[in-house]
Amino acid sequence: MPVLPAADVSTYLARIGLDCPPPCNAGGLDMVQRAHRLSIGFENLDVVLGRGIAIDGAAIFAKLVTGARGGYCFEHNALFGEMLGAMGFANRALLGRVWMGAAEGQVPPRTHTLRLVDLGDEPWIADAGFGASYVPPLPLVDGASADTPDGAAHRLRRVGLATGEWLVERAGPASATDGRAQNHDGWQPQYSFDTSEVAAIDLEMSNHWTSTKPGTRFTGGPIVSIVLPDGFASLNGRRLSVYAGGRSDVTEIASAQVWQAVLADLFRIELSVAEMAALGDY
Repeated sequence: MPVLPAADVSTYLARIGLDCPPPCNAGGLDMVQRAHRLSIGFENLDVVLGRGIAIDGAAIFAKLVTGARGGYCFEHNALFGEMLGAMGFANRALLGRVWMGAAEGQVPPRTHTLRLVDLGDEPWIADAGFGASYVPPLPLVDGASADTPDGAAHRLRRVGLATGEWLVERAGPASATDGRAQNHDGWQPQYSFDTSEVAAIDLEMSNHWTSTKPGTRFTGGPIVSIVLPDGFASLNGRRLSVYAGGRSDVTEIASAQVWQAVLADLFRIELSVAEMAALGDY
């Protein structure tokens, strides 16, 4: 993984609200990932605007770091992985299948990417680009678990299935997700993955499918989310859901002007007047 100029790392750290690189340990990994999720929104707006999703480092940096925009998993975790590498965290990409919200009886495609991070004594998974909820870094150990400030618990299980050797599960308020989680009392699957080597062309192919296939979640309309200090916010079309402090609020946004303001104020995503016009009813 190439080492980025120090100025790029500093610009990234400023974007996510950190003064300096953290130590290369589990605490430092958690610090960077959480700061990233609190600062850079998840969104598919370029897909809706009819633009391609470029996943080369320069394009992603220009969009997510200097361009006051968000992105989806192939953008977020490419940026996250490159920045981690520049700060001394050896890591590589993984591909996964998202089960949260998947139709019963159907195997979802590999449309999610995350990072496998080498912390010396054991590998960890880290994910700055899962738009459905906040998944904290976890050691790659069967049964590893962690709680998050939104009131959810997360665990990693080694299930050994053909659809993914590892499964990330969540137990917690469904309102602290993007709406795909069901109300439940126990654990629900979020996504599965394996640790096979992922080539750049694998990411390119999955990104292309995700951003172009008609009738899928990412091509059907605007999807936006962001992690809050004690919750989660999501925007699906005009439906705004905010979970914070144990309380859930759902609002239907009435106008494009309010939609644009919410996008900027809550999700930290700036769109131009021309881009708003191109989105039409949104």
